[in-house]
Amino acid sequence: MIASLYASVLVLALPLNAAALEAEVPGIVLDEVPFEVVISGAPAGAAVEARFDGKRYSATADDAGSATLADVLVSGSGRFTLEFAAGAETGSAALRVMPGWVSLLPAFTAIAVALIIRSVVPALLLGIWLGATALQSFSLKGAGIGLLDSFQVFVANAVADVDHAAIILFTMMIGGMVGIITRNGGMMSIVKMVVSRAKTAAGAQVAAWLMGLMIFFDDYANTLVVGNTARPITDQLKISREKLAYIVDSTAAPVVSIALITTWIGYEVSLIDEALQGISELADIPAYAIFLQSIPYSFYPILAIIFVFMVAVTGRDMGPMYTAEIRARKGNVFSVGDDGADSASEDTLEPKPDVPPRPVNAFLPIIVLVVALLGGLYATGEGDTIRDIIGDADPYKAMMWASFIGALTAAAMSIGQRILTTHETVDAWYGGARATLFGMIVLVLAWSMSDVTTALNAKGYLISILGESMPAAWVPAAVFVLAGVTAFATGTSWGTMGILVPLVVPLAWAVMSVNGMTEAGDMHILYSSVSCVLAGAVWGDHCSPISDTTVLSSIASGCNHIEHVRTQLPYALLVGLVAIVIGTVPGGYGVPPWVSLLVGGVILYVVLRLRGRQADVDAAR
Repeated sequence: MIASLYASVLVLALPLNAAALEAEVPGIVLDEVPFEVVISGAPAGAAVEARFDGKRYSATADDAGSATLADVLVSGSGRFTLEFAAGAETGSAALRVMPGWVSLLPAFTAIAVALIIRSVVPALLLGIWLGATALQSFSLKGAGIGLLDSFQVFVANAVADVDHAAIILFTMMIGGMVGIITRNGGMMSIVKMVVSRAKTAAGAQVAAWLMGLMIFFDDYANTLVVGNTARPITDQLKISREKLAYIVDSTAAPVVSIALITTWIGYEVSLIDEALQGISELADIPAYAIFLQSIPYSFYPILAIIFVFMVAVTGRDMGPMYTAEIRARKGNVFSVGDDGADSASEDTLEPKPDVPPRPVNAFLPIIVLVVALLGGLYATGEGDTIRDIIGDADPYKAMMWASFIGALTAAAMSIGQRILTTHETVDAWYGGARATLFGMIVLVLAWSMSDVTTALNAKGYLISILGESMPAAWVPAAVFVLAGVTAFATGTSWGTMGILVPLVVPLAWAVMSVNGMTEAGDMHILYSSVSCVLAGAVWGDHCSPISDTTVLSSIASGCNHIEHVRTQLPYALLVGLVAIVIGTVPGGYGVPPWVSLLVGGVILYVVLRLRGRQADVDAAR
């Protein structure tokens, strides 16, 4: 939204030849990528015509005198002039056209630089600067203005967004609560209690996996609560921070995306419902019913959850993750480039000497946090059923309430039992909140990058190059790849869903209709296409270093962000490949999803068994 506003401010084109007519055009137009032009100031009902790049476009003005020219195309790059007219009145507007690949340059530059130098902040800053420069011009002046806009426009707007501010405050408040329950000895009591039962690294990993399944209602809450709670346990049992970040990341969005009542589902169902209203044959089908039917075709989220369990139980790892686990078993759980400064090694994040070991001092604030979050979701939603209420809820407001109440509970218990003084409690909260600061900087830059790619219409370009006609059975697979690439390049699964669901539903139905596949037995194409938007978005998010959920997983686990991406990437690519080859493609031809899930699970286990190595065994040699 911020990027669209930024673009519209740049692109308002006033008429050159008439005072009554004006045109609003995109700030940047991409070669061979359709765009819209809105002509306003015409008489109601008047015929509006435009000439552009040798083509003619026409529309009829509505009662407000506005006409929308859709699917306008241009070939080439450079400066072009759009001429338009309504009756005797005329006008013109200048447009700047760039090759489509330029829209992907900022995101992929940031990704490449981040992976090369293993430092995400300068990489993101470089990508944002490059994108802001492209929005101005590739000149010395454009680069200068772009540099200033990078901070003054995009970063400032990312911080000023109310929802973004809620995430920042929620994250810092969760960190502060963890600081308090660590300092008052509650967290260490839980560690000792769990360690007495989970005596092996495998047991602790399964415990973290189970916690990820239990907090199913919101991915942010899942990531932050599980990561911060499990970290002392995994550190105690010499499990690498990279492994914890992987478990947290792969049981957050995948779980939330397929659970029946979550903050994601209301958003997706609303998108599905809007898309269905434009198709007369499907307008009477409840959108939630379409979503429920699509769940079995969500192969990537389901297989990702299963694979995490396999990795945890077998103790086998592959590639960079195996290297990290060997290092951890030898006593260093911290990722490359970290020295533990953001962990419990700081004074304010160590248990106070001689505090009483009371697990309730950690359990109760966490329980209060979870209950308050569920209560907040219920209080901010509307509907006749719990499902409808949660789907309509305001997750940001609920998270703010829950984190604040949880931190207050931890503080009140610490002061009330005279374990910590008021001053010590504030210091403990600050120590925990401070540990999230660097991650918040990365998160703000990731949001800024998302706004830059939106302003450059990167998604439109991806759709234009991947959206060619194909057999109906291959539509879901194409959607999965498109959603994955879009989420990878932009770092946002919600943004990916927002742009693709309204396009995919009518596209899938159109292809089905052309092929005479509109009977009940052919609806698997539609169900699978809907699920592939969500599954592909989650997959792309897992692979992308600029994804907000990937960043939050690094924060909550105390893991170097680039190391988290580097160690998780082989696992995400493996599961994604199995999901599309064994699940999505056969599903397009009518193979029952349970068959694909069973076969896919077996293949993943065999690969892990043959290629994976046990760090516990090898580290002991």
